[in-house]
Amino acid sequence: MLLIKNAQIFSPKFIGRKDIFVCNGKIVCIDENLNPNLPNLKVIEASKFIATPGLIDKHVHITGGGGEGGFKTRVPEIMLSKFIEAGITTAVGLLGTDSATRSVENLVAKANALNDEGITCYAHTGAYNVQTPTITGDIQKDIVFVDKIIGIKLAISDHRSSSVSKNELARIVSAGRVAGMISSKSGHTTLHMGDGKKGLGLVYEALEEFDIPITFFQPTHVNRNENLFNEAVKFLKDGGYIDLTCKNHLSPLEAIKRIKSQGLSTDRITVSSDGYGSFSSYDADGKLLEIGVASVRALFEEFLSLVNDGFGLEEALVFFTTNVANSIAIADKKGKISIGYDADLLLFDENLGLEYVIAKGEILKDENGFIKKGTYEY
Repeated sequence: MLLIKNAQIFSPKFIGRKDIFVCNGKIVCIDENLNPNLPNLKVIEASKFIATPGLIDKHVHITGGGGEGGFKTRVPEIMLSKFIEAGITTAVGLLGTDSATRSVENLVAKANALNDEGITCYAHTGAYNVQTPTITGDIQKDIVFVDKIIGIKLAISDHRSSSVSKNELARIVSAGRVAGMISSKSGHTTLHMGDGKKGLGLVYEALEEFDIPITFFQPTHVNRNENLFNEAVKFLKDGGYIDLTCKNHLSPLEAIKRIKSQGLSTDRITVSSDGYGSFSSYDADGKLLEIGVASVRALFEEFLSLVNDGFGLEEALVFFTTNVANSIAIADKKGKISIGYDADLLLFDENLGLEYVIAKGEILKDENGFIKKGTYEY
């Protein structure tokens, strides 16, 4: 049991200075002057702290991405402390270019490990290839029967993808949608968007011919070039979700400011890190010129960049909390400081220095320098 006293709470909406009582990993009471007389109660005096929901990162290569430059460029698995240092209490793991030396089985095992170690982690079935790798041999069965799998990963408009057709795209997205209905999960498809000239054109072809709601197509990396970003703004106008990637051609901050300047709703904009995936560039012949690794810490840095630019905490937080939770159908338990929700909480000092990270009611980082390590971290 945990009692957080006198924190300024942004849920993300500011609800004042209150106490938060946590039991069995859930927020059970938010009120003033709570003083339960209970044994083994941990109390944090938080009068100097700001409380927010933990950040949600919907795009992390938890088993490592990369590999485009040969075996030596395969990125290693992420460790628990990297999430904690970034204030991320919930993540979605997925595969990337390499589904030959990586597998969905390995992905789900890593998601289970991270859940056991302290945060919440979900996963996607599929990868770049239209011959989507699965555990059960079937997309729908993966989502329905594998607890941690909530959606599908697929790549389009990218020279590394398998040039999926309109019909194949519709089949895959529809399968996810039906599986989500059966299992009470999101069932959406995360669409890796490359720099290909077709952009979101294939998605619109599928939408025009097939009766699939636009929200089940969720393109990411849409801020990687100007043409794709402009298409993504139209997609947002049409009711879709768009996911902005940290440290891209157009920063999430600048992308959000441009969208706001057009008077558009920002409720369906999310930001993700692409953490532990590779960033790479190629020449006209497709030869690899550069490769590097993205950091999950970038998500936290993008949040701070919005606040430092003048966004209020209420407005900045939604792109990393409630909007994300809504997009992947976990908004009944994640993304808010509210009674009945998972106790995923961050405590900041007045300068937005991250002092405490609490996930599922467990303190994973404190103001004295403690950071919980994963099983094999040293």
